[in-house]
Amino acid sequence: MATLTTHVLDTMNGCAAAGMTVALYRIDAGSATLLHQTVLNADGRTPDLAQAAAALTVGRYRLVFQVAAYFRARGVALPEPPFLDEVPVDFGIGEASGRYHVPLLTSPWAYSTYRGS
Repeated sequence: MATLTTHVLDTMNGCAAAGMTVALYRIDAGSATLLHQTVLNADGRTPDLAQAAAALTVGRYRLVFQVAAYFRARGVALPEPPFLDEVPVDFGIGEASGRYHVPLLTSPWAYSTYRGS
C-alpha cells in the first residue's frame, strides 16, 4: 500500500496553513473521483489523509488545495476572481508500496510543490 502525506505552509504569513481544506481525487480516463476531503490541522498537516490513502494503488491522483478560501478566512482581501483559487496538484503513484509526500508552499499569488521525503 502506498503512503500519502501533505504539508502546507503559508508563505505570506510564515506559518502552517491551519484550517485549509484539501481534497484527494483519483483520476481515471480524465474523470476525477473524490476519495477524501479534510482540513489541515495546526501543523498544516492531514493525519487522517494517511488512513484514507492506505488503499491507494498505482495510478493518477490529484490533491486540491482551497487556497483562496483559506486566505479569505485569514482576512486577506482578494480580488474576485482571486488570482489563485483552488490549487490542483496532479501526481502519479508508480510504486504500490511507495511513500509519497506532496508539500505545498503558497501565498495568494504563488505556489510551489515537489515530492518530499
